[in-house]
Amino acid sequence: MRILISGASGFIGSALASSLRSEGHEVLSLVREKADASKGLVGWDPYAGILGMEAMGRLDAVVHLAGAGIADKRWTRKRKDLIRDSRAKGTRLLAEIFSLLPEKPKTFVSASAIGYYGNRGDEWLEEDSRPGTGFLADVCREWEEATHQASEAGIRVATLRTGIVLSPRGGTLAKMLPPFRLGLGGVLGTGLQWMSWISLTDEVAAIRRILEDEALSGPINLTAPQCVTNVE
Repeated sequence: MRILISGASGFIGSALASSLRSEGHEVLSLVREKADASKGLVGWDPYAGILGMEAMGRLDAVVHLAGAGIADKRWTRKRKDLIRDSRAKGTRLLAEIFSLLPEKPKTFVSASAIGYYGNRGDEWLEEDSRPGTGFLADVCREWEEATHQASEAGIRVATLRTGIVLSPRGGTLAKMLPPFRLGLGGVLGTGLQWMSWISLTDEVAAIRRILEDEALSGPINLTAPQCVTNVE
């Protein structure tokens, strides 16, 4: 397959791109700067509504993972606007452009998160559960709604409601390990809050399954079968 990935240099995107290339798939990367068609780098600016169509060519699938980091900085009003806009605007731009192409990609896989459900305590949550409340739930809902033009155009759309992705190479676990190794780690609050997680290996495998299985569409929870509390 010929696959375009946004966020291809990120924690999940880089692992996915490497896995796909190892199996012979052609991977193009959406980048904000230093576009180079000879290296498979396609330029875009989601805020200005620009996408380098001439360097993109025909695509079999698109995996959209780009978005400002949730836990990278303090949530000022400006940062919250960036978190929302970097997801919704970029997703909407891709969905709109791909929906208008005479030769559309067959599949559009777009990131989301289990933050869609909000804080629901011990409630068991599945893909048809209602959305929660709060900032992250609102962002996830708007993020997923931004894909609608692609699905209305007949493109198979899957939204990835991903849990906490764990790997010592990056993400949450890489940030947590150093203080624990120094004896400074500990429980957050009561420690009874649920933390649904997934390994980076399984995250990549799940995305690849979605790319290959035409029966899969709509919201899909990407978490390990057994969630754990913060204490565990």
